[in-house]
Parts: sequence; C-alpha cells; structure tokens
Amino acid sequence: MNPFDFDDSILKLEAAAMADIRPLFNGIDATAASNTKKVMTAFAANRVSETLFAGSTGYGHDDRGRAVLDALYAQIFGAEAGLARINLVSGTHAITAALFGALRPGDTLLYMTGAPYDTLQGVIGITGSYHGSMKFYGINYRQADMTPAGTPDYDAIRAVLRDKTVKVAAIQRSRGYSARNSLPVREIERLCAHVKALRPDVTVFVDNCYGEFVEEREPTQVGVDLCAGSLIKNPGGGLAPCGGYIVGRRALVENAAMRMTAPGIGGDGGATLGMNRLLYQGLFLASHTVAQALKTAVFCARLLSSLGYRADPSWDAARTDIIQRIEFGSERDLSRFCAGIQMGAPVDAFVTPEFAKMPGYDCPVIMAAGSFIQGASIELSADGPKRPPYAAYMQGGLTFESGRLGILAAVREIKRAEA
Repeated sequence: MNPFDFDDSILKLEAAAMADIRPLFNGIDATAASNTKKVMTAFAANRVSETLFAGSTGYGHDDRGRAVLDALYAQIFGAEAGLARINLVSGTHAITAALFGALRPGDTLLYMTGAPYDTLQGVIGITGSYHGSMKFYGINYRQADMTPAGTPDYDAIRAVLRDKTVKVAAIQRSRGYSARNSLPVREIERLCAHVKALRPDVTVFVDNCYGEFVEEREPTQVGVDLCAGSLIKNPGGGLAPCGGYIVGRRALVENAAMRMTAPGIGGDGGATLGMNRLLYQGLFLASHTVAQALKTAVFCARLLSSLGYRADPSWDAARTDIIQRIEFGSERDLSRFCAGIQMGAPVDAFVTPEFAKMPGYDCPVIMAAGSFIQGASIELSADGPKRPPYAAYMQGGLTFESGRLGILAAVREIKRAEA
C-alpha cells in the first residue's frame, strides 16, 4: 500500500483547506524574508568563511569558528553576547545553565507564565527531589498563574515582585503541555517593561524554545535580559545535530557559560568536533525552515478543525511559535493521529508509536517523530500526554510538502479508526 494514496473524501478536505490558507502564506513568507535578511547581514558583518568550519578537538581552545558563531547569535538576536554550543545537550540544559548563572542560594525565581514545561519542573524542584536542583541549592520558587483568559496576570506579578528575594522573572514563550496561549513578542515586551518599572534590578529571562524566527523580533530585541533555547528546534534549521544557545547581557551569558563548563573556563573551552559547518548552515536555513513548519501548522489546524476538533491556535490566528495544539477528547484519536504523523515521516515510517513513561514527565506520553535528528522538534513530530483532554502538540516539518503529507496521513488514520 502506498501510504500517500488518499481517497476522494480526504482530497476534498485538503483542497478546501488549501484554498483558505494560501493567502496566509504570504505573511509567513514575508517574515521569513525579513529574518533571512537579518541572518545574512550578520553573516556578512562577521566575515563568515570556509576556515570557520574546521572545528576543534580536546579542550577546544582558540576555536575561531565557535567564537564567530557566538557573535552571529548575539547580532541576530540583538544581544550583547551569545553562546551556541553542542555542549548544551538540550533546551532544558541551556535554560538550566542560564538560570543557575543568574541565581544564588537564597534568591527566588518567579515564573510569570504559570508552571513551566515538565522537564524544567525537576530542575527547579517543583517535582521530585533531584540532587542539584534549584531547591537543593536553596533557590526559592514562586509563580504567577495566567488569567482564565490565558494571558499574564499583571496584578499577581506585581504582588510577587514585592518580595525582594526575587532576582529572576521568567517567561515561557511557548505553551508547553498546557492550553494557555503562547506569548507574542509584543506581550513579552509589555511584561518586561512591567517588571523593570517595578524592579529594575530583576533579570527578565525568556525560554524561547519553538519561537525563534516566527516573528521579526526576538525577546532580547525588546528589553529581555537573557534568553535560551535548543538548536534542534528552530535555530538549527533541521541541520544542527545537537546543542543549545543562550543570548543576552554579556555578564549573564558569561555566568551561564561558567555553569555550562566550569568557573574560569566558561565559553573559552569546548571542542566543536567538526560540527561547525552544520551549526552555521542550519542557522542560515532557519528562517526558511521555520516558515515551512508554520505552513504545516496552519494546514493542520485548518484540516483538523474541519473534522470538528479544537485547534489552538486557530488556523487563521497570528502565531508566535511553531506548536499546533489539537484537542481530540479521546485516547484513541490522539493515538491514531500520532500513528499517521509517524507514517508521514521520512525515517521510521514503519513504526507505530505507543504511550510510554518518559523521563521528566508525570504520565505516559505518546511521541511520533521519524526525524533525521533524534528528538528534533523542527522536523515533523507530534506528542501528547495520556490525560484528558487528550491533546496532541504537533510541530515542525522541514518542508511544507512533506508536512502536508504527514497531516493527510494522520487524518486518514483517524477516519479509519472511526469506520
């Protein structure tokens, strides 16, 4: 059976969806063009050349390719300094290094967007009693929950900021495994101004995962002090094989680098092992690749909403990250959707995903991801926790053409389960 043969009922749904969403593609392409210009300007200004791709081994001393890549991230994100490293094993690791670099025992971390993503809850000490967590080191935690409308609660934030031990106010840009809204850069700018007006001494930090290059501005271009994310999401462009990045005020980035490696070494160490070319090329492609993922998300929202499922954001809504949430209401439909996404993957298309326990999560999770880079969320993938309302979180798609096929396969599998 050809996995990409679809019957007339699905093809009619596709045609109707494409007719509605094609006008939105112009805006996505315009943002990609603007961000590509920003990236190209930085490449030219930093005199990127073949010699920077050689890489290093051992301690990685005097790796000019690594240093120029840091400078590229700083310029593109409008920050004083940047740190882009394969030594950072994930977005969670990059965020952890950034936060530990900015906090001391006795300080308080405030999350202004409710509870953070599941894997960060262990880092902070909200869940578990992990050796080395922030709680273990005497760093306190408070959060301001979002309003019922899914927006930041400015009054609650103001009240928590009266606590003089609060030293870092954090924002999670993306929704994570929640139903709340992802935050546009204009809202992040407003939050940052709110904090600085009340407590100019507080560091504003943003978990930027899934948001890079979706809009024309990044958080560090609107007053945010420190920002971090993963290279196997948006900024790696589908080519970075691993890694994370941190950008922001120079002193804060340097502190994070000391946490990443060791005090006194910081960002001056760390071999690149021949990976520089992929990190540079991935960053070059990132704006275009993110646009492909956004088009896939819009198509997914339009197609699934036509079947009666709740899509959030809606297909015609403004977007600030690449995540598309689809609420299925049943374990069966969530499972079949993920099975179809797996069928539409270029790698391991023959595998059937199942719910399983995952480190850092409080319930079984199903994950569909046939990616060239293990766990790369910029490639087509979908996952969701085994709990009501049984929502899938779909993201990625290196090309819209392949992402579209994956979504169509997912719809076919749902319809088969209903038959």
